[in-house]
Amino acid sequence: MYRVKPLFVGGLATLCLPAIAADELTSFQSFNGYTGLINTPTAEVLDTGIIDIGYNNQLDLRGAKYEDGHNFIFSAGLFSGFEASGQIAANSMNDNLFYEEGRGQLRDLSFNAKYQIPYIPKNWFSLAFGAKDVGGAANNYETYYAVASKTFGDFRFSAGMSKSERLTGQMDGAFAGIEWQPFDWFTLQAEHDGEAENAAARITIPKKWLYDLGTLTLTSRFYSSSDFDEQNTYWGVNFSTPLTSSVKHRSLEAAPQPINEQSTVVNRAESRYLTVKKSAIKDNALAAQSSPVIKRHVAQHNTKENNAPNSVNRQVASLKAKLAQDGFENLLVGFNSENQIIVQFENSIFNRNDIDAFGLVLGRIAEYITPINAQFNVVLAKYDIPLMSITGQVNNYREFIEGDITPDLNITKGSLVMPKGVTWVGLTRTNSPYFKPRVTFGPALTNAYATELGVYDFSLALRADIDLPLWHGAGVTAGGQVHVANSDDFDNNAPFRRLREKTGIDRAVFYQTLELPFGLYNQTQVGFFKETYDYTGITNETTWLSEAGRHKITANVGYFEYEDYQGDRDYKTLSYQYNWVEKNITLHATAGEFWSEDTGAKVESRFWFGDSYLSIFLEDTAVRKVGLAFSIPLTPRKDMNVMRFGQIKGNEAWRHTASTQIGESHNQLVFNQGYTPSTAISLDKTFLNQGRMSSDYIYGNLSRLKDVYLNYK
Repeated sequence: MYRVKPLFVGGLATLCLPAIAADELTSFQSFNGYTGLINTPTAEVLDTGIIDIGYNNQLDLRGAKYEDGHNFIFSAGLFSGFEASGQIAANSMNDNLFYEEGRGQLRDLSFNAKYQIPYIPKNWFSLAFGAKDVGGAANNYETYYAVASKTFGDFRFSAGMSKSERLTGQMDGAFAGIEWQPFDWFTLQAEHDGEAENAAARITIPKKWLYDLGTLTLTSRFYSSSDFDEQNTYWGVNFSTPLTSSVKHRSLEAAPQPINEQSTVVNRAESRYLTVKKSAIKDNALAAQSSPVIKRHVAQHNTKENNAPNSVNRQVASLKAKLAQDGFENLLVGFNSENQIIVQFENSIFNRNDIDAFGLVLGRIAEYITPINAQFNVVLAKYDIPLMSITGQVNNYREFIEGDITPDLNITKGSLVMPKGVTWVGLTRTNSPYFKPRVTFGPALTNAYATELGVYDFSLALRADIDLPLWHGAGVTAGGQVHVANSDDFDNNAPFRRLREKTGIDRAVFYQTLELPFGLYNQTQVGFFKETYDYTGITNETTWLSEAGRHKITANVGYFEYEDYQGDRDYKTLSYQYNWVEKNITLHATAGEFWSEDTGAKVESRFWFGDSYLSIFLEDTAVRKVGLAFSIPLTPRKDMNVMRFGQIKGNEAWRHTASTQIGESHNQLVFNQGYTPSTAISLDKTFLNQGRMSSDYIYGNLSRLKDVYLNYK
């Protein structure tokens, strides 16, 4: 078989390129799913929070030969030095493997992971260990490897050892490779993959050409010496983008002075303000930028006038009017003779993250309140249930916004003791949250990956959930959906017909939420639940949250009666969450009896990037499964204000998962394992900010307080 010489092609391409040298070598996704060259890995990994979605047509058919097929790869940098990926390999997209048309074909789902060893100086070399297709039912590509990489100018050299059982000999023994990136947008690669020599060229389309959404890479593997290869060339395409748009931040300076104990508004036993530790915020500090100047709405040239009670009265009245205009609900704003400013509010506009609501409210206080000795006490509530309070000095917080200091804030769970002699502006609360419906739209999706029926099958519906608050902690919620589309295998007479997303109302419940002593919250829901069949059910969720918010324990029970015959269901689970704020990771564990009468446990690690997360999970109930999941907001950072007739918004935390069985000789599909029925309202999502309602979380994300004010002032 005639093969084009890589040296000739590479030289010709180089002569045709403009003389613009690459600033920094780029790492690419290999055809095998890990960061690397063509078939081999390098010691580089995806940066934290970067996702890479790729496709190539070089199918490794059960490790026996290469042919034209399909590889779909999703990779993500979960934390510093660690990347994980999932790969679907298939001969065809829709051929049924149970029929003659699919005989001998492959359709395989595998998961891969690579970890780069830390503490090795970058000017030495990089070292990483990885594994591919481990633990599944059919390990067609099971591989273990160690690899080292070293960069010299425009070149990166990699070499390593690997172990696999492939008949082709790929990644079984020593391997090595070299990359040359003479320009930002062009790279040549050559490798020995343990069996053959391969060469490829990559062209990268700049991010700025794609409206800064991400980078697109086109790959051509134009040469291989393999005896198991059926054709000369293969191609691939990759799209890489950050999961969050957050910019990198630089550290803040420590605050110049702590707040005086005598100036606080709480009891002496609780009156000491906390100075934020630099270690808690060094990775989340404020972005480098020119210092903003807050526009003051009251003249400051007359100090006596600004300190006069009537001046403070006008400022506080203006503050309340502005917060109401911003869209905050249940507003109660007041002050006393010691210039202590009290703001109680509810957040219905920053539904992705309550920390943004705090940021805008605190920024407004610094904008409108001018007395030098003014202090603030801000309380966030939800349907009259106080959740968190922040106290501090106005001047100190203004310096934080206008400069780079760390603010002195005292952040506590619930509500602080109210100061004496408070004069309330307007006497009543503004923007009542009650009897105003909030409608949330989002997709409902059931899917199957890499089955004998197809590479991807789905059933999609458009879902709407309505929440109508009634009184203190109580309301009604109803949800339904309209079927939109599905693949053929979800048709009414097809194999997945029982799992098809249906049109209709599936939730209608009343809920009551209570704040209990000792850090406990309780929520009871009773009403109609549709889980294939119609049930009348009652659920109860009790959560304990530690003072700093790092630990959360939840007991969840439910009892359901089937309306047509004796088919009652119940579930009982106990969950624990640890919020590792410094690393932006939350760790979750749940055990008990679930809806499908499966008992056992599931664990999950969520890696947060702004208001999105990627996660790895393991379930061990009826069967053992491992998988990847992601959650993204499908609504803007700031939603529309709640109007007289309600509010329309998107799902603030839409989650999607992909998993596979492990520890068995087969890989049968399992749906709704480890599942408990739920509604759009819950303690974790509605009241506790997805487990991030904690003082430590705010201390670790102070830059976001400033950023939201500068964006929405």
